[in-house]
Amino acid sequence: MKFGLRLRGGLLATLIMFGAPVLAPVGAAFVSSSALAQTVQSISVEGNRRVEVETIRSYFKPGPGGRLDQGAIDDGLKALIETGLFQDVRINRGPGGQIVVSVVENPVIGRIAFEGNKKIKDEQLTGEVQSKARGTFSRAMVQSDTLRIAEIYRRSGRYDVRVTPEVIEQPNNRVDLIFTVEEGAKTGVKSIEFVGNSAFSSYRLRDVIKTHESNLLSFLASSDIYDPDRVEADRDLIRRFYLKNGFADVQVVAALTEYDPEKKGFNVTFKIEEGSQYRVGSIDFRSSIPNFDPTSMRNYSRVNVGSLYNVESVEKSVEEMQIEASRRGYAFAVVRPGGDRNFEAHTVSVVFNIDEGPRTYIERINLRGNSRTRDYVIRREFDVSEGDAYNRALVDRAERRLKNLDYFKSVKITTEPGSSSDRVILLVDMEEKSTGDFSVSGGYSTTDGALAEVSVSERNLLGRGLFAKAAVTYGQYARGYSLSFVEPYLLDYRVALGLDLYQREQRSNSYISYGTKTLGFSPRLGFSLREDLSLQVRYSIYQQQITLPSYLSNCNNVIGSAAFNPSPAFANANGLDLSSTNGLGCYSDGEASLPVRKELANGKTLTSALGYTLTYNTLDNNKNPTDGLLVDFRQDFAGVGGDVSYLKTVVDAKYYTPLVSDIVGLARVQGGMLNKIGSQDLRMLDHFQMGPNLVRGFAPNGIGPRDLNPFGTQDALGGTKYWGASLELQMPFWFLPKEVGLKGAVYADAGGLFDYQGPTTWSATNELTTTRNSSCTPSTVNPATAGTCTGLVYDNGNAVRSSVGVGLIWASPFGPLRFDYAVPLTKGKYDRTQEFRFGGGTSF
Repeated sequence: MKFGLRLRGGLLATLIMFGAPVLAPVGAAFVSSSALAQTVQSISVEGNRRVEVETIRSYFKPGPGGRLDQGAIDDGLKALIETGLFQDVRINRGPGGQIVVSVVENPVIGRIAFEGNKKIKDEQLTGEVQSKARGTFSRAMVQSDTLRIAEIYRRSGRYDVRVTPEVIEQPNNRVDLIFTVEEGAKTGVKSIEFVGNSAFSSYRLRDVIKTHESNLLSFLASSDIYDPDRVEADRDLIRRFYLKNGFADVQVVAALTEYDPEKKGFNVTFKIEEGSQYRVGSIDFRSSIPNFDPTSMRNYSRVNVGSLYNVESVEKSVEEMQIEASRRGYAFAVVRPGGDRNFEAHTVSVVFNIDEGPRTYIERINLRGNSRTRDYVIRREFDVSEGDAYNRALVDRAERRLKNLDYFKSVKITTEPGSSSDRVILLVDMEEKSTGDFSVSGGYSTTDGALAEVSVSERNLLGRGLFAKAAVTYGQYARGYSLSFVEPYLLDYRVALGLDLYQREQRSNSYISYGTKTLGFSPRLGFSLREDLSLQVRYSIYQQQITLPSYLSNCNNVIGSAAFNPSPAFANANGLDLSSTNGLGCYSDGEASLPVRKELANGKTLTSALGYTLTYNTLDNNKNPTDGLLVDFRQDFAGVGGDVSYLKTVVDAKYYTPLVSDIVGLARVQGGMLNKIGSQDLRMLDHFQMGPNLVRGFAPNGIGPRDLNPFGTQDALGGTKYWGASLELQMPFWFLPKEVGLKGAVYADAGGLFDYQGPTTWSATNELTTTRNSSCTPSTVNPATAGTCTGLVYDNGNAVRSSVGVGLIWASPFGPLRFDYAVPLTKGKYDRTQEFRFGGGTSF
């Protein structure tokens, strides 16, 4: 039968609550107070099947002398109705005025089923409803469950949902409860508008908020689903964005939402009052604490005179100053920022007031909601503990750290009074989220060809805050596997320990004639020196070897050997007839460059190196930066054992800055140097190899010194020094929706790679040992004179390479994709170009 509501006991309870006289049901005589004045044990119960008689009697509380008066009877009646165990409860008069409680029990739910639900699984809905199998059926609870299911669907963006409960009666006072769901279509956000914004375009502000408009690719994401909580959070994001850019008076007045039945979606409008943009006019430091020099806090201020007024910089300054004061022994110092606006000059005079705060201590730190994450993983993010002085700046820092862990959907730290006026209790409320990832990725680039990767990772392994990842890669030219493990708190210190084990195979392709196999292990330690400065120290040990097709390394100058296949130089020196191979001998089918064949003959080589990376990062967004500086400085020293030794130094700096009309400028400089250590020669494999990673428009390994033997593979040899500089403008396509994620780029690159210092001669049974002949140039290398060209002949010209180009950048749901078309302007004589380049990948 269809679900319906009958409130019988509820009406009686309502009459009682409002003081109406208690009336007996139709057909029952009125029960007088004197007749009801009996004991609990004299109460007779009728109609009960599962509920014991004594349980029903227990709801009637006798008064003095163990007698039941009218008030006790009324209270018992209301209590029985409120249990939800009964459809109906009546109190009648039996023979001799005996109290008779007649009940009709609610049925027992045999099973609960859901029909029509495709987007939300049965298990999730079962966990959300209050009605349970083998529990008591309650119509009020079913009505509540119906509303709860509808709310779950609305939170997932389906506002057209219809939920109908159906009760099917079964024998023995049992029922089956069926919830039939008509899910309806997803209700998305059809348009997002901004009213009152003049300093920033609507296109730019859409990049600030989390809610996005629906588009053709919305099925791959959920940010276009209408969520009122997310829209409200977007108001604060807009406000914070304006406050960070100097608009101290900004107000996001409202976020208006309206359902459009024609579009079957919501229109969202943010009303903004920007106010004026302010700069910092002056900075002052004041203190009311005796013997505390306020000017000593100047080094901890991130606010500069003349810069845009930035609330985030002020807040970070307050935090740093308050923490520093605590370190100096002023545990209760409080830093309060103030600002006086000059409305004519549009400046703010910032004042940091350092005062003695209330002497409050932390009594307890209570953690709630961490069902999986261990308590110590959370507590170690606090720089305070029970018994310490309460410091709001340190508490805020702990909250920010917990959010950055990415273990929780939400983190909120609040306080409540402790056992005395100078004690507070910290309440840490969290909601866990999934931290494991299984990814199947695919990609293609003009360098590496098609590539697939399967990986499994866990950011919070066993709830202990550990990170672990295993990945397997298989592609046309690149294959391998890797295992990674990170302990973020080594020995309970804020030092991260990382362990990496990897095996990589790079196969020969159209850019290199040889392949490489590498097996390595690298432990590393990470230190956070400041929020914007980090240091990584590492040790790397890896074994590497070259692979070559046999025909590219088949010279054999051992006369009488079964594999005798002389080089032209050997044949010329010994008067051998090479007419059958046109005078080329083993070069007739091509031959790899001398350094490559030497590496092949050396077999497996072990490299043992110590290194470090110093990173300075002030980017506003690591994934899609528009402002800030990122600098990496790396050095590696090889020679701590192993077969090779060198010192390699690399620096890479990127600076982003917003220009006009949502255009972002990027300036990049990079450089590197490889230095020989001791008397050991440098390997070709340790040289820098450059191409489009330095100057776009050139092929991989297309820049720098190159083997010039026309009968060989003419491999790129690499260089010991390189430099590069790039200027790029990134701009949106204003005629496309922001949610499409497309940007254009125009750029100019310049750079150079030079100074090859690898092997140029080789003494071996399959080579004739002579020095390089400087007169052996490409124009004179031919079958007739090839015998004189026994050493490595290469171009080492230090030419400046430059190019200009355009690019298409797509932050697609499939992963980041980039297309570049660049035209070289200047190049070396033997450089190789590649004007079009594409790279990207996806996870599915």
